[in-house]
Amino acid sequence: MRMAEIGKIELSRRNGPQMNRSAISVCLIAMWLLPCGTMGKEVKRPRILGIQSVSFYSSNPQRARPFYALLSGSSGECEGCPTPAFSYFPLISGQSIQIKPVDKQMGASFFSVITFETDDVIRMKNYLNSQHVDLEEVRSDGALKVIRLADPEGHRIAFAHSSPLMVPMSNKVPNSVPSKRLIHAGFVVKDRAAMDKFYKDILGFRLYWHGGMTDDQTQWVDMQVPDGTDWIEYMLNVRADADKHTLGVMNHIALGVPDVKAAAKALEANGVKLTEQPKIGRDGKWQLNLYDPDQTRVELMEFTPVEKPCCAEYTGPHPKP
Repeated sequence: MRMAEIGKIELSRRNGPQMNRSAISVCLIAMWLLPCGTMGKEVKRPRILGIQSVSFYSSNPQRARPFYALLSGSSGECEGCPTPAFSYFPLISGQSIQIKPVDKQMGASFFSVITFETDDVIRMKNYLNSQHVDLEEVRSDGALKVIRLADPEGHRIAFAHSSPLMVPMSNKVPNSVPSKRLIHAGFVVKDRAAMDKFYKDILGFRLYWHGGMTDDQTQWVDMQVPDGTDWIEYMLNVRADADKHTLGVMNHIALGVPDVKAAAKALEANGVKLTEQPKIGRDGKWQLNLYDPDQTRVELMEFTPVEKPCCAEYTGPHPKP
């Protein structure tokens, strides 16, 4: 063996333990920095399929219950509800509307939480952790059921599996106007760029349509879930000192119906005094605005446009009944 090779072997023997300790330290630091189980691998976002439920606060749940019962076809009573004042209104689609009493934590909006359906809650948790998003876990019998978080402007959202968390009772409301499905939820947005970084860049939502009261304005931005047709609607340019009625108009939900005019006639036949009449919106779809006892707007909307929308073309698929 040549002397140069012997020298290299001796140098390796002397430095070997020190080099091994350094390598172990680097590995431990890497494991501490990376989310458990990822070890440098990219965590893929699971599918976000649509809106599973929307929860509202109510200053008087007993007054609100008949309003939502008429639209959902369900009485609002349920087994497993947290309190007697809590109401759970399942829709034909498997989605639901939930009403609960006001509390000290609510702000000016009567929105409580929008829950999205995902095909893998655990993977969603890992993905959001990899994006450094703070979240709260909800477990039942040791299993992760729901994760809750707040978007950049404080709107509370959640992700859950498709199975309902509560079992509705079989009380059906006669002569109701049951809506087919929840197709969107809208809320006040102050900073579109910040919200896009969250909903578009992190969660994968895509632009569906945008428009305003005039063709050169953008007051509404519809962002569709990445793996379905439901959407959220940014309600832009809302004054900071907006009153309760304005906030109720802006923070709203839309229920899809096959025929808005027929729904209006059915509501009137049930004794509902409409404050507005059906009309074609700027998005080219027939719609009708209703208001619950707290002035929160519930929009009945047809699934597809009947005329060309203002301002921009649709860039995604329309929802179906």
